[in-house]
Amino acid sequence: MAITQIPEVIVVGGGLAGLSLALRLAKSGKEVVVLSKQALTEGSSLYAQGGIAAVLAENDTFESHIEDTLIAGAGICHRETVDRVVRQGPASIDWLLNVGVSFSQAESVEESPFHLTREGGHSHRRVIHSADATGRAIELTLESQLRSHPKITLLENHLAIDIITSHHLNIKGKNRVHGIYVLDRHSGKVITLPARHIALATGGAAKAYLYTSNPDTSTGDGIAMAWRAGCRVGNLEFIQFHPTCLYHPQAKSFLISEAVRGEGGRLLLPDGSPFMLNHDQRGELAPRDIVARAIDYEMKRRGVDCVYLDISHRSTSFIKDHFPTIHQKCLDFGFDMATEPLPVVPAAHYTCGGIVTNKDGSTDLEGLYTLGECSFTGLHGANRLASNSLLECLVYASATSEAILQRNGSSTLPDPVLPSWDESRVTDADERIVVSHNWDELRRFMWDYVGIVRTTKRLERAAHRIALLNEEILEYYSHFRVTNDLIELRNLTLVAELIVRCAQMRKESRGLHYTLDYPEPDNQTQPGDTILSPNP
Repeated sequence: MAITQIPEVIVVGGGLAGLSLALRLAKSGKEVVVLSKQALTEGSSLYAQGGIAAVLAENDTFESHIEDTLIAGAGICHRETVDRVVRQGPASIDWLLNVGVSFSQAESVEESPFHLTREGGHSHRRVIHSADATGRAIELTLESQLRSHPKITLLENHLAIDIITSHHLNIKGKNRVHGIYVLDRHSGKVITLPARHIALATGGAAKAYLYTSNPDTSTGDGIAMAWRAGCRVGNLEFIQFHPTCLYHPQAKSFLISEAVRGEGGRLLLPDGSPFMLNHDQRGELAPRDIVARAIDYEMKRRGVDCVYLDISHRSTSFIKDHFPTIHQKCLDFGFDMATEPLPVVPAAHYTCGGIVTNKDGSTDLEGLYTLGECSFTGLHGANRLASNSLLECLVYASATSEAILQRNGSSTLPDPVLPSWDESRVTDADERIVVSHNWDELRRFMWDYVGIVRTTKRLERAAHRIALLNEEILEYYSHFRVTNDLIELRNLTLVAELIVRCAQMRKESRGLHYTLDYPEPDNQTQPGDTILSPNP
């Protein structure tokens, strides 16, 4: 680790949001440290299949994309945020093209030089993609530039533990960041990294659920750290469940892209009959919350383990050209999507809420920024429109870099000496199985009680179980040396608590939050956000 001076910026997270922010800052001459909890390419961005929503076709308009986003968000999107993000879509794609990302080309250039697909909730074809592995194409391109950039220090397999603030150091005045504690996963040692600016791009918290499309890194670390540092969070009740993950005991977290339905894929019951038009007139192209609830309803009503997604009516060449990665992966599990339907189930996919963030990524804590899935910007409202997530990462990376460049060096106060991590009163854990048991229990009751369909009683049960887990984890954390699993469990349990608290506050069904006790939206009052503030 070659850090010889206080870094100007520490970026926590190696997905699209973090990498694009780091590259923008480095190209402006700033020294940047990037922390990645595993190998750089193990975040959710790498696994994004569909693409990026942007107005690129001549027959599309910003107004249409804005309206589609507002409709999907079920009345609580922040319109000014939606307007700003959508209108910066083309510029964001230009930035990716300029750094070398390749996208699928159109067969005809009448509307756009790129092949644009259509996904659920979109009224036009506007999703630019690189076959069915868009995230991989982007991540690998950015990674190659980041690794060779002289202004960027990359620390892989380093897990952030907590942010060091003025209040922690008993420094009077406005609370701000001064550094961060980080676990070196190879050595097991905790290091102290000072910094004037910290940007959290740590992704979501879908690993709180038993079934998820996300990689193992999605444990809510940034949300938990920001909350403990004094930041507000919002709208965490809106957990998006992707309707179609491959149902197979060995197919861990393998997603069947939304674009399969966008290109004509049909959802079928085990007897081969379609069912989506019974739930929504848009059928398979309804927004994800509607499709996921429809699948959940049919599975429970009929007592079946899965439903089926069928695109075998399209030609084999079409399927191999448009979905080469998905086609091959399904073959590896014994399914040929060119000739047979695929068994699918819903799974936790995206955290629509997060750390309360303003238009340039700033949070309640001076010097702390957040972007990507761990943030709450108001773009997604009660349900994220497909392929708006990577767009949000790009737009906020640009905004956050500009904010940091404007504010860097504005403080004339000397940097305080930061205390080292204190392990003088802890020992090595004697029974690590406690951590794994608690992890398994959390994910199971979150799936059962705080999943696609909720009730007041289920939320109360979840809150009670979380309180017991928090007590056990606090005792464990106080007496034993930290490990990767303990840090992630601590974070995930805290975020689960915040999800439940937000869900208990919303006495209606809206978007991704559906409760049997309040099955309709509350249209008597102006719908708004669910905001939680830490105790001072």
